[in-house]
Amino acid sequence: MQTGFFKGALYLLLGLKLILRPGIRRYVALPLVINIAVFALLIAVSAAWFHSLVNVLLPVLPGWLDWLIWPLWVIFIVTVLLVLFFGFSLLANLIAAPFNGLLAEAVERELRGEEMQPGTGFWQLLRETPAILLSQLLKMGYALLRAVPLLVLFVIPGINLIAPLLWLVFGAWMLALEYLDYPMGNHGLLFPQQRRRAREQRWLVLGFGGATTALTTVPIINFLIMPAAVAGATVLWLEQFANDDSPPPIKGRSSVAP
Repeated sequence: MQTGFFKGALYLLLGLKLILRPGIRRYVALPLVINIAVFALLIAVSAAWFHSLVNVLLPVLPGWLDWLIWPLWVIFIVTVLLVLFFGFSLLANLIAAPFNGLLAEAVERELRGEEMQPGTGFWQLLRETPAILLSQLLKMGYALLRAVPLLVLFVIPGINLIAPLLWLVFGAWMLALEYLDYPMGNHGLLFPQQRRRAREQRWLVLGFGGATTALTTVPIINFLIMPAAVAGATVLWLEQFANDDSPPPIKGRSSVAP
């Protein structure tokens, strides 16, 4: 159990190494630049708005309250950091989602040392869209049906002591499923199938999701965690879940698995 958990965490570290490879960097650079630009723009707009607010307040404040301006700026900076901290994952995932499937494909192609099967054409993608949308709805329903009871546990005396731990475990599980969706989805697996495969290696998946959750909370580093998690999830898929119906095993690299 413990071995599987820590081995799962190693896949995230492997993903960090993979995204630095020349053939993969370009799939990481564009969403990374877009994310940085969006967050920089949001910070600049917020700072300009707050500066205007301070200029409006200055004339109406009594002179002896001028000292409040600096504490207000400190509160503003702390607030911005908190918003970035809690809102980063959601916004960054939304921005990078269109690129993550391509990144997973590039990582798989790099690791196999060969071309993947022909890419998905427009009409094939159109035909598969209803199934993909259904898979996403099933994922949302799956998360909601488990998140609500977990939130209720926070208000039950006694049980609320373990509620934060259960919430962390659930969050790690869902985050792992989110990133495994990219390589598995590239091979036509929908959410029910993805979940069934993940349960086969539950502790491995939880270890991967736990490491991803932990590093997502680290400022600056969290900009690289998302592409690293996509790359790590792709290796996890190839080494632990790909079956006889999937493309052949990885060639020419040392495996995380024994």
